[in-house]
Amino acid sequence: TAVVGHLSWSALLLYLGGISWTLAYDTIYAHQDKDDDILIGVKSTALKFGAATRPWLVAFFATSIALLAAAAQAAGATGPAYLGLAAAALHGLWQCRHFDDANATLCLKLFKSNRTFGLLVLAGFILELPL
Repeated sequence: TAVVGHLSWSALLLYLGGISWTLAYDTIYAHQDKDDDILIGVKSTALKFGAATRPWLVAFFATSIALLAAAAQAAGATGPAYLGLAAAALHGLWQCRHFDDANATLCLKLFKSNRTFGLLVLAGFILELPL
């Protein structure tokens, strides 16, 4: 935006994809301390979604991938970005498959694994750059 003087569709889609991804990993993180949230009255996605969290995670990860792919397309991506997104999508599915809202240790592991999700997206986008 600073370079071209306007907000492009690719930047907006990238931003929205990031919000959806944040909802996914933050919901996983919130399941670690939901008992404390209940005690002190904090509202969280973990408490809101409860036992139905897994479908929400699938929706958040899928929406994130779709928006990031749309951002890549709007930016003129040709291939590597989509490979990175495909790998990130598989990683997101892995997280959803292994998610257990009653296992705080696993929730922390899955939350931390989102650095891999982000690195896969970033690697695909970097490889898309001209040399």
